[in-house]
Order: sequence, then structure tokens, then C-alpha cells
Amino acid sequence: MPNLPFSEVTLVLQTFLRMCGLPVQVSCCANAEYMSPSGKVPFIHVGNQVVSELGPIVQFIKAKLYIQWCDDYTATEISRPRYSSPYSWPLNHILAYQKQWEVRRKMNAIGWSGKSLEQVYEDVSQCCQALSQRLGTQPYFFNKQPTELDALVFGHLFTILTTQLTNDELAEKVKSYTNLLSFCHRIDQTYFKEHDRESQSGSSRHSKGSLP
Repeated sequence: MPNLPFSEVTLVLQTFLRMCGLPVQVSCCANAEYMSPSGKVPFIHVGNQVVSELGPIVQFIKAKLYIQWCDDYTATEISRPRYSSPYSWPLNHILAYQKQWEVRRKMNAIGWSGKSLEQVYEDVSQCCQALSQRLGTQPYFFNKQPTELDALVFGHLFTILTTQLTNDELAEKVKSYTNLLSFCHRIDQTYFKEHDRESQSGSSRHSKGSLP
């Protein structure tokens, strides 16, 4: 499963494959987006077939893209340097600015270009509130068994909680919902830390951070 750094969708897919009890091997490739048939990551090799993309949680993706690429300070200090790091000069600068231009064009098309950071944070808070109410006191969204929804929510929430940004306000929105934070700890412990102890090889978690 090739991936790029800074990809919550890669973590979503990796989590779901582990929930299904399937072996996962992650390969970091600088040109992963260009290897995918749709131009998007992650994608999976299954035998001789290549499957790409995964349905996203729309609000989280919009919010993260906005903060990473439409907030000038975050884009300059974190997003462009991180995105360009696998590439050599001058390709690193070209691809980073191309990525920023693509995201800003997308934000403009969906009517997000005029939003303020405060409005984006409020959108994230409302999304977290809806997820928190749906989860309640259950271990997973459909009670005792994890599903694709659990993998989706974990991948996006975990990335928000562990990704360095220019301020912690986005992560603090998630942390204010204790059942969502416990949910993330539960999946991290069950499907990543226990797996790493069994294999005694941290290679499959090299792109994953640690929860607060």
C-alpha cells in the first residue's frame, strides 16, 4: 500500500485492513500520486489489480485542506515544506505550489475560499458533536464490532490530533469530546500498538504519530 506523508486517508485504509485481519505492508513512495490510476492516494495492490481512493468524511477533509493550504502561515511554515520534502530542487517547490493552487481552486469551487478560520473550526466542532452523539458510550459506532465507519473516523481524528499545525485549536476541538478521544486510543491500542508488539517491527507505523 504505497502512501505519502501527511495522509489521513492512508491511515483510514490501513486501519480498516487491520480490522479485517489482513496483513499490511506500507511503502513510502515520493511519486505515489503518479502511480495511482486516479492520481490519488492511498491505493492498494491486490494481486495484479490496483484499487484507489476511499470515500471521505467530507467536512474533515474540507477543514484540513483549508487549514493546511488556504491559511497562508500554515501553508508557508508547515504544509509546503512537508509536502515538498521527498523531492529535490526545483521539483519540490513546483509540486508544493501546484498542490496549494489545486487545493485553493477546489476550496473556491465549493464556496470555502471566503470562510474564516473561525468558521472552519466551527464546522469541525459541529462534525465532532454529531459523531460524539452517534458514538455515545459504545466502543465502536455500531456497538461491539468495528466497521468501515470506525476506520474512517479514526483515520481523520487521529491525524488531526497528531499533526503539527501552527496552532492547536483544531486538535482541541476534537479533545473536547472525551468519547472520541477514548475511541481513538482504543483503536490505536488494538490495531497498531498490539500489532507492533507482536511483530516487534515498527516499520508499519513509521508515518503515524502518537496520541496525546
